[in-house]
Amino acid sequence: MYSFIKEHKQLYPIEKMCKVMGVSSRSYYTWQVRSKQTKSNKISILENKIQAVYFDKKQRYGSPRITAELLDLGIKVSRITVAKYMKNMGLRSKIGKKFKVTTDSKHSHKIMDNVLERNFRPSEPSKVWVSDITYIHTKEGFLYLTTVLDLYDRKCIGWSVSDGMKTEETSLAAWKMALKNRKLSADLLFHTDRGVQYACEKFSNTLDSYKVITRSMSRKGNCWDNAVAESFFKTLKSEQIYGNKLVSKDQMRAELFENMVASR
Repeated sequence: MYSFIKEHKQLYPIEKMCKVMGVSSRSYYTWQVRSKQTKSNKISILENKIQAVYFDKKQRYGSPRITAELLDLGIKVSRITVAKYMKNMGLRSKIGKKFKVTTDSKHSHKIMDNVLERNFRPSEPSKVWVSDITYIHTKEGFLYLTTVLDLYDRKCIGWSVSDGMKTEETSLAAWKMALKNRKLSADLLFHTDRGVQYACEKFSNTLDSYKVITRSMSRKGNCWDNAVAESFFKTLKSEQIYGNKLVSKDQMRAELFENMVASR
């Protein structure tokens, strides 16, 4: 009865239809309010279900996969509806992006041989450290993240977040932190790409001064020679950074700090 009135309210006055059907207009409006509340509750419940799946899957699922998860749970909903609600809530799947190359290998500094030869499984800590640099988007421009990983346990033992690409604020800063966090062995192999931050005299002289470090560099244009460092950046960006709205440099520094500490 009330549904009929609602469907025809554009054709006839509500009060007149209520009188013909023998109901009060007040009871109709009460029903209308309750209907809106019921619909609102259903929407809220569905939004909570969508959020639960989204965050349970580490923000990696888009509307098709979330819809499939909900259907498996017995919740009947269309992909279009899920996509609509996700858009309203600002939820989107995190998609890994191809990263801009930060390696400047066009320089006159000495290039080292690839001593590592993709042997990514050392038997002891502090036998092989690898380092790399990547860039991070923020609302205020780029930040540059430099890391040093110990291949034995894949822990990030040193890092630096900088506004520029100078050796002092990238490779050297990360190296100094690594020394504070892990003891240097007598036969450490330190592997990097051919970037100027690793090949320049300031950095190479620092490592050579220890007399116990063998330096190694990837072959030209071959990112697989430093695959562990590349993989570390890919995971960090796809799971922790991309998919979120751009933030300020200070906010990004704080987020990176939390992630770096957690990865040690």
